[in-house]
Amino acid sequence: MKKLFASHGRDDEFRAVAELIIDEEEKKNNRVLARSLRRTLEAGPARPAKPKALAPLIPFPEAAGDFIELVEPHHDKHDVVLASDNIRVFASLLKEFRRADEIRRRGLPVRSKMLFCGPPGCGKTLTAEVFSAELGLPLYIVKLDRLISSYLGETATNVRKIFEFARKQPSVLFFDEFDALARARDEAGEHNELRRVVNSLLIFIDRIQPKGFLIAATNLDQSLDPAIWRRFDEVIWFDRPEPAMIRKFLRMRFKNVVASFDPTSRASELDGYSYAELERISVQAMKSAVIDNRKEVRENDFRAAIAEERRRRKGNARLMRSN
Repeated sequence: MKKLFASHGRDDEFRAVAELIIDEEEKKNNRVLARSLRRTLEAGPARPAKPKALAPLIPFPEAAGDFIELVEPHHDKHDVVLASDNIRVFASLLKEFRRADEIRRRGLPVRSKMLFCGPPGCGKTLTAEVFSAELGLPLYIVKLDRLISSYLGETATNVRKIFEFARKQPSVLFFDEFDALARARDEAGEHNELRRVVNSLLIFIDRIQPKGFLIAATNLDQSLDPAIWRRFDEVIWFDRPEPAMIRKFLRMRFKNVVASFDPTSRASELDGYSYAELERISVQAMKSAVIDNRKEVRENDFRAAIAEERRRRKGNARLMRSN
C-alpha cells in the first residue's frame, strides 16, 4: 500500500503496483475482491501513450482493437446447462488453476489450453464467459473472421501480438470460429500464404504457457488441421442437449416467470434443438404475453413459439442445401 501511494502521479508505476495487489488477493483466493479491483483499474481514465520500454506491463496492441473485445461477464454458473462430464472437467480445471503456482513449483504442467467443439448455439461462448467469471479473469474474445486480413502477412503479425499478450496478461483469451484460421493445410484451394499462417499458429500454441487460459471454439471440427488437436490440453465437446438437459434449461428459464402450464411438459417436442433455439422459443413465448398485456405465459404462446422456430429451421435448411 505504501508503494501504491508513493507511485501516485506516475501512471505506469501505479498500475504495476495495483496489479501486484490484485495478484496477491488472487493468490489468497479473494477472487471477488480481486475481480472488483481489476474492474476498477481497467475502468480508470485512459493513459497517454508512452514508449513500450517504460511500461512494466504489456498493454494490448492498439492495432488489435478491430478484432478483439473485452467482454464483461453477465452470467454465472447458474445460467449454463452442461453435461455431467463437462461439469467435472471444468471443476477440475478451476481447482488446478487455484493451485497453479504449487503445481509449477513441483515441475508439473498446468492445463491452460482448451478446444471447444460442437454445433452452433450449444453453449461454447456462454461457457467461456461463465468460466472466466468463476476464475475472476477478464475475458477477451478474438473474432478470427475479422482478424484474417486480405494481406495475410498482417494476419501472422496480429496473431503473434495476441499470443504475446496472452503470455503476459492473466486472462481468458477466447478464439471464436477457430476453424477460420486453423483449417487443414492440405485443403484444396488453400493459398500458400495461409498455410504459412497455420504453421505459425501451431508454433504459437505449442510454445505459449498463458497466465490464464487460451480457449478456441469451432463449429467445424472436421475442418481443423490434424496437427491442431494435440496442441490443446483438453478438448471439450458441446452436443445438442438431451431431454433431461432441455427440461433443466426450461425450468431455469421460466423460474421467475408466471406460466399457466409446465414448460417442461413440452420438452419431448424440442429434442434436437440447440440452447440458442430453446432460448428463442422461451423469449418469444414470454413476449407474446407482454404484447397481449397478460401477466402469465400460456401454453398457446409456447406452442406458437415452437412453430415459429420450426419455420426458421426449414428456412435455414433450405439455405444450406442451396449452398
